[in-house]
Amino acid sequence: MNLKDKILAFMKEESYKPLTFNELLQELNIESSMKKELLIVLNELEDEGKIIFTRAQRYGIPEKMNLVIGILEGNQKGYAFLRPENKDIKDIFISPVDMNGAMHGDRVIVRPMKASEEVKSPEGKVIRILERANQFVIGTFQKSRHFGFVVPDDKRIAFDIFIPREEFNNAKSDNKVSVKITEWPEKRKNPEGKIVEIIGDIEDTKTHIEAVLLAKKVRQIFPEDVIKEAKRVSEEEIHEQELKRRRDLRHLQIITIDGSDAKDLDDAVYVEKINDDEFKLGVHIADVTHYVKEDRKLDKEALKRATSIYLSDRVIPMLPRELSNGVCSLNPNEDKLTLSVEMVINKEGKVTDYEIFESIIRNHYRMTYTDVSDILEKNDEELSKKYEAILPMLRLMEELSLILRHKREERGSIDFEFPETKIITDEKGKAIDVTKYERRVSNKIIEEFMLACNETVAEHFHWLNMPFVYRIHEDPEDEKMYEFSKFIHNLGYNLKGSQEIHPRELQQLLSKIKGTKEESLINTMMLRSLKKAIYSPQSSPHFGLAATYYCHFTSPIRRYPDLQIHRIIKGQINGKLKEEDISKLFERTAAVAEQSSKMERLADEIERDTNKIKIAEFMSDKIGDEYEGVISGVTSFGLFVELENTVEGLVHISNMVDDYYIYDNDKKELFGQGSRKTYKIGDTVNIRVVNVSIAKAEIDFVLI
Repeated sequence: MNLKDKILAFMKEESYKPLTFNELLQELNIESSMKKELLIVLNELEDEGKIIFTRAQRYGIPEKMNLVIGILEGNQKGYAFLRPENKDIKDIFISPVDMNGAMHGDRVIVRPMKASEEVKSPEGKVIRILERANQFVIGTFQKSRHFGFVVPDDKRIAFDIFIPREEFNNAKSDNKVSVKITEWPEKRKNPEGKIVEIIGDIEDTKTHIEAVLLAKKVRQIFPEDVIKEAKRVSEEEIHEQELKRRRDLRHLQIITIDGSDAKDLDDAVYVEKINDDEFKLGVHIADVTHYVKEDRKLDKEALKRATSIYLSDRVIPMLPRELSNGVCSLNPNEDKLTLSVEMVINKEGKVTDYEIFESIIRNHYRMTYTDVSDILEKNDEELSKKYEAILPMLRLMEELSLILRHKREERGSIDFEFPETKIITDEKGKAIDVTKYERRVSNKIIEEFMLACNETVAEHFHWLNMPFVYRIHEDPEDEKMYEFSKFIHNLGYNLKGSQEIHPRELQQLLSKIKGTKEESLINTMMLRSLKKAIYSPQSSPHFGLAATYYCHFTSPIRRYPDLQIHRIIKGQINGKLKEEDISKLFERTAAVAEQSSKMERLADEIERDTNKIKIAEFMSDKIGDEYEGVISGVTSFGLFVELENTVEGLVHISNMVDDYYIYDNDKKELFGQGSRKTYKIGDTVNIRVVNVSIAKAEIDFVLI
């Protein structure tokens, strides 16, 4: 046991009371010659927040001193909530006067106090800031003669940042800028900073997109040494020995089905009928690990990114384009290295046999979702003739996908029917249209095949009891299900029970509400009541899919967990994993799961925030236009209305001047005190666009 672990173990003993430095030296039986080493270790532990050095000059651990460590979640009104690192501790409310110069995102130590009647959450006071989160802040610069200030884009940062005249660095009013904080806030003093980068003018949409990416610290450019490695490995020829040891599937009519604009093709499929009762489904995934070796520069950069980020007009890839669009992508009529899963599936949708192996394939047809759907849904003659060689297989794919879907529905898998937004941009990246993304038969085919494959791989490795990265979705909290049950009861629906609820109950509810006015509201409220799916090194069921075992195996070009899984599979297949390797892998999979979950959340935020900006850009020349829409949300401050093309805007309550409206939280509706008129989710209304702010990504409507 090293000195750091020895100190922590000693302090965690039940009998331990805070001790001075000399008392610790004596109790730990450390020689005087090691005083300096002990002091260094104690300082490190204090910097990490693992121990506290009190005013009485004694050392202790936070949990024994009524102290809590966590991350602050700020609010524009100045208060914050501490999200404790110990998940067993409830969130703690921090009033503005108790922030002590801390800001949103900071890692801090808080002393809890008793909860007040006004605030249900326990209260606390920041006593120490362990780590500052906002060394740089993105915002809009406002300039006066002798000084300026930056208004942060992130409203959770409650302070404007003071900029001395000598630190303007040629910035002008209404420039979007990056500011480095040079002095942190104090009791009545705002933080102070200097402008280090001018991002652009707030009238330019690209400025706001760039600001989001900078604020989220997105790695947009690959380091030069990573690009060099990518070019080198992509130009290497595949050795004949490598081809010989793999199963050769190039004779099979394997195809890809993707979006028309997709360039990173990482999954290919093949289906054949074995007999009257059984199908063989082959899912063939790009073998990215052949090119991206563990702990080399490419791999380290990929883990930092952990996922590709898809914006409306471009992709920020996890891997350089030499790999993602080139040698790894299953481009048509090229020999490609793959990792394959072949499954035998019966007419009940059960996988009765399977095999996982390394292979080489050739993509015979690069199909698009649109073309395959037009063939299967519309019997398009021209396309059917063009692809007549694989037409029987496409029909088989549809048949098998319906069997798999029925099997999934039987066990209670939940399918949310939210309309996805598709933003169409011109060659300059300007938003020229916003439409609903169509989820047609071909999309559902690929979805079912990937789900079946992911479940098969996850179950295989669960029973091998090997280190792995699973995709898990924990059961919802009883309290949230109880609140959701109460909410739908007001709308005339019931769940059989709100404790230990089975996903089938929620699936059946979604079937009942399909096509009703309440569908969108109940979908939204249900989703909010569920936990978010994450990556985990421990095998655990996936609630939403009603799956006992699940993982992400099918997209190694754009998701790091899939890449990590491929390495484990290949190591196991080839018998290369020794005991010491497996021991290290348990640590590795835990780190990969944590990083991948974190970066997935970040990517979701970026995609959501940038989409809002592009939608506002599209609507910016539509002021005065009138549309029919459906109320998608009701709040105390107004109505959210969604148009047919998925664009959403706010009718603020201050613009509802025909009556005085009161918000009913239980029914989620606004009703007029005089007219008794009500507005609720699902109601159809006519609106006029009155204001669009690209800078704030906001669209304002009024009722007509």
